[in-house]
Amino acid sequence: MATFNLDITKEHCPMTFVKTKIQLAKIAKDDILEVLVTEGEPLENIPKSSTEQGFEILGIENLHDNIYKIRIKK
Repeated sequence: MATFNLDITKEHCPMTFVKTKIQLAKIAKDDILEVLVTEGEPLENIPKSSTEQGFEILGIENLHDNIYKIRIKK
């Protein structure tokens, strides 16, 4: 199991989930993708959309200010 990182703090919806989905397609089953997002739509939509796609949300951590890390298991 490997861990990969994706920083989409400068992106806006719907590109936040599009980029997340593309990265998830590249990694192997049981790998983890750590996605850096800003609060608001990305923080609300990425966990919801990822779960709907069959991925598991392992956790959401507030790193600082309005930056969060979402851990997604494929």
